[in-house]
Amino acid sequence: MQQSPNTPHKIAFIGAGNMAKAIISGLLAEGFKRINLFASGPRQESLDRIADEFGININLDNAATAAGADVIVLAVKPQMLKEVCLGLAGSLSHKPLIISLAAGITTDSISRWLGGEHAIVRCMPNTPSQVRVGASGLFANTRVSSAQKSTANTILGAVGVVQWVDDEALINPVTAVSGSGPAYFFLVMEAMIDAGVELGLTRSAATELTLQTALGAAILAKQSNVDIAELRRQVTSPKGTTEQAINSFENDQIRAIFSRAMTACSHRAVELSELLGK
Repeated sequence: MQQSPNTPHKIAFIGAGNMAKAIISGLLAEGFKRINLFASGPRQESLDRIADEFGININLDNAATAAGADVIVLAVKPQMLKEVCLGLAGSLSHKPLIISLAAGITTDSISRWLGGEHAIVRCMPNTPSQVRVGASGLFANTRVSSAQKSTANTILGAVGVVQWVDDEALINPVTAVSGSGPAYFFLVMEAMIDAGVELGLTRSAATELTLQTALGAAILAKQSNVDIAELRRQVTSPKGTTEQAINSFENDQIRAIFSRAMTACSHRAVELSELLGK
């Protein structure tokens, strides 16, 4: 990231957990100056670890950290967000860009808690952001300028791909697809490893083969111009071994299973928004 007049001078992270650390690491890897990165949180030991790892500025005082920041990244748990925002409300007269990573909390709720009309980008990242292969869904409220939108895109783009949605309600299906999605793949990997062991492989062999297969399939799908369904068909020879497995999955209604699970996930995101946004 080249430092330019349009690059944020100060980015303040309120919360110093895994997602904040992932984004900080990504920004530094992209060339952002560590002197312009700040983090605050309630525990000194956590802040000391982040300072030791990244060499950035730390402070126990959220309001002091937010003061003068061009961008404030709210990287706290949803249950803590209201209290944190109320504590920041008096420090935002300079109208920075607010980026919220908290699941289920709407931009209207955040703006209300912050005590005014603020430019807010709501983001649903996922855990692979920790290794810079994340997928983030973003929504910008009407007060976000094109320059601020570009800034948010750059910040989240430092840890993976970014997809913008025009309707905030679509953040809920984003949660169902990519926010919670890594857990689905981990579950499938668990099941494949266990099945491999039942068939006679050692657990280490089943694990290595499963993880490499998952990685290879994802890279092939990402780099190929071929539709996902066609890639599946290319592996599935008529009357072959793969066809037997695919038929078993289809007979067990795997598509309906995923549809029900992801619908339940999206509905829960709506419930949490209603519960936590009061």
